[in-house]
Amino acid sequence: MKISIRNVKPLDIDAVEAIENQCFPVSEAADRESLQDRIAAFPENFLVADIDRALVGFINGCTTNSPVIYDEMFHGVEHHVASGQNLAIFGLDVIPEYRRQGIAAQLMKVFLENARNAGKKNVILTCKDHLIHYYEGFGFVNNGISESQHGGATWYDMTCTL
Repeated sequence: MKISIRNVKPLDIDAVEAIENQCFPVSEAADRESLQDRIAAFPENFLVADIDRALVGFINGCTTNSPVIYDEMFHGVEHHVASGQNLAIFGLDVIPEYRRQGIAAQLMKVFLENARNAGKKNVILTCKDHLIHYYEGFGFVNNGISESQHGGATWYDMTCTL
């Protein structure tokens, strides 16, 4: 199985939307319009995993000066600050049948390397408690419960200093 990690293209929207809807509950999933806006606003921060020309996962997020993700970031690209010092991860999605094969790890490693190469200081994300250990494996530090209440869930702020 050959996995290719590449930047998203506008034509990927149908596959990206389908993946998002498989990976997050309705209350947390980005809608099609939000995904299209993200693809247009920050394609350099939107990577997809491609196997035999089929998308199986992606990672995306905006550039910001904020040290944490706040809920409004999920709903509008106006919070993207191209010259910001931090990269925020909004989602790391892999469809269920391709999980536990290292695809998410490859997406994360390329995302972190791109952040380093772009001179960013930190990569930030929010996650649920059962994923804290997973992200710590990439060098993220748990900063405690987030103020974010996105989708009605309890989130934890995580930071990876580059």
